Amino acid sequence: MEVPDYELPETAVAQVPAEPRDSARLLDAISEPPRHLRVRDLPALLDEGDVVVLNTSRVVPARLRLRKQTGGAAEVLLIEPLGDEVWEAMVRPGSRLAPGTVLYKGGLPVVEVGERLVSGNRAVKSLVADPCAYGELALPPYIHRPLEDPERYQTVYSARPGSVAAPTAGLHLTKAVLDECRERGAVVVPVDLAVGPGTFKPVKAARAEDHEMHPERYVVPRQTWEACYEAKQQGRRVWAVGTTSVRALEAAAATGSLEGRTDLYIRPGHRFAVVDVLMTNFHQPRSTLLLLLEAFAGPRWRQLYAVALEEGYRFLSFGDAMVVGRA
Repeated sequence: MEVPDYELPETAVAQVPAEPRDSARLLDAISEPPRHLRVRDLPALLDEGDVVVLNTSRVVPARLRLRKQTGGAAEVLLIEPLGDEVWEAMVRPGSRLAPGTVLYKGGLPVVEVGERLVSGNRAVKSLVADPCAYGELALPPYIHRPLEDPERYQTVYSARPGSVAAPTAGLHLTKAVLDECRERGAVVVPVDLAVGPGTFKPVKAARAEDHEMHPERYVVPRQTWEACYEAKQQGRRVWAVGTTSVRALEAAAATGSLEGRTDLYIRPGHRFAVVDVLMTNFHQPRSTLLLLLEAFAGPRWRQLYAVALEEGYRFLSFGDAMVVGRA
């Protein structure tokens, strides 16, 4: 299967989030032809009884900028705890950090680098109570400006810490917009998927099916699942805010388990069991997120992206959004 690709000008990549949040542009691709709205217009697109699903995972300050005892710089990106104070992590420069190397922050030993894992990442042992207390948010590498307010890389409804990267479609939503969604008769419910770096890892394989997904922890609360089921039974729509909400819901449908770990790899050919409408940002070329979009919306995504680029929409994590129905 061909990996979806397109030409993304560097000038289209947003470097700062929209201010205020709900002023971000929203391409309404449910309509034909598509309409140009703002995120604050989202509630008007909802029908009574629709279900809006949010990923409430909170981003942790997982990037640790540390030093070896010799003074050399090193970086550790914590991915998830493995138990017994051991984390899976991406470590740089990995080839020069032998197992047993202790890394420091201002003279304080913070982590000890361990062996290489099957995933290719490293095991690191925490030497402090909470290594994230010595870290910072890991903004995507295409963001070149520092973030003045770290809370702008969190959704307003973030709850349980656990993600390395933000569920970015939700960054546009405000409490006022969500309250208006409820006033329209929509049901707003949570899921929790701990977003790992694997979600945003480019597909380097020549064929999409040769790419491997990194497993991520997910939780779909019982009331969320029941709300989605009831909506489907009544002919109402399930709206997923972000691809991570899609993955949580579709993983629960595929496994029959409302909690666990999933490496579900959604690409063309996937049969969607839950989600009817997707609110999502504009994604990187050759990414699993773009594969998910193609699986959901079909080849029409290319025309929508062409419209967005022509109309000056901002792309990627701090960029604008669109809503699109399932093909």
